[in-house]
Amino acid sequence: MSNNGGSAIGRARRSIRSEATSAQIAERKQACVHALLNRPWILKEDDQELYFSIKDHYEELRDWFMDQAGFPLLMTRSLAKLERTPVVAHPWMGFEEFREIRDYVFFTYALWFLEGKTEMDQFLLSDVVEEVREQLAAVGLEADWRHYHHRLSMARALKKLSSLGVLIAVDGDEGDWAQSESRNVLYECSPHSRYVLRRFPQDLTTYSRMEELSEPILYANTPDGDNIRRRHRVYRRFLLEPVVLDRHWDAESLPYVLTQRRSIMDHLQRMLGLEGRRYREGLLFFYPEPTSEAVLFPTLSGVSDLVLLIAGELRRQLGLEGSGRYAEADGSIRLERSELEGILLRLQERHQDYWSKEFRTSSSAQLAELVFAHMEQWRLGEWEDAGHFLISPVVSRWNGMYDMADV
Repeated sequence: MSNNGGSAIGRARRSIRSEATSAQIAERKQACVHALLNRPWILKEDDQELYFSIKDHYEELRDWFMDQAGFPLLMTRSLAKLERTPVVAHPWMGFEEFREIRDYVFFTYALWFLEGKTEMDQFLLSDVVEEVREQLAAVGLEADWRHYHHRLSMARALKKLSSLGVLIAVDGDEGDWAQSESRNVLYECSPHSRYVLRRFPQDLTTYSRMEELSEPILYANTPDGDNIRRRHRVYRRFLLEPVVLDRHWDAESLPYVLTQRRSIMDHLQRMLGLEGRRYREGLLFFYPEPTSEAVLFPTLSGVSDLVLLIAGELRRQLGLEGSGRYAEADGSIRLERSELEGILLRLQERHQDYWSKEFRTSSSAQLAELVFAHMEQWRLGEWEDAGHFLISPVVSRWNGMYDMADV
């Protein structure tokens, strides 16, 4: 009897160990997925543990990303990179350090310069800017390094390449060159430059329309090819955009979202830990726990607090008879610019003791611009025209207020 009991206890312990191991494996895979979706790439020299974790699960991750979203997963001896191609390109998907279109032009041409270099090659910043200037002039574009703002744009482009690990500054700093053209920087080339730009499924000269560049792979012109393309477009948007409402889908994609929502929710829960809910306005996803990889709403920025306070104020107005505030059929609320400024002015008067100096001293018009930009970035609202802003029904899921006991 004791032997049987001992065997049962042993089996129970092995089962507990097995379950714990399975849970840990699932957690590690989710960490890999989050990193691949939120970082430009994972370098072995910077994060060996994560790099080898991706390598351990490479085949499963590669197959899942390709099957569901059409995202190729690259794995080399030094890096892991997910080639992420958005269906809809939004401004916040760019480099936040860049200020001008010119920054991206110089960034691209600096990569062109690096194509002729091999690993560990050394060269001067003056070599880069001179060849880039000549190449731009050949296509009718101008780069005048005597112009401070042109130097500043190139400095931002080179700093971004340095932060990505593509350029290694051996001696000097781009900021000094931006201040004075007489300064210089000695660089060394890393092996990662050839992986910065995404790889296209066919030669660029074969494309005739910009829209064609948004497809990550080639799709067969068959019903099966159309089905795969539709699935990829749906998953790509859910993986890369914070909110996608029913009205944001085209006529081809919406039926797929409605009929396959259970499968979509299961996939994203298993691979990312996302919780999905179907609301009248659309299929929404959220993280039940904070993650160190993704930036989540509400952010740490004070403007997120303003959005939450506005959400609470709008909820209260909708509950008051005679307030004149009403919601559209899908829960959206249409506001004029002046109406939001009025709400912010009242909130400022009521809560200024708890606001930062910047928000206390800003005008209601300045605060409104910050809120509009923040809500657009998070797909929580959009301009219909110059005077009307449509606030997403997603905002109604929150109700912000100050806890007076904690302030």
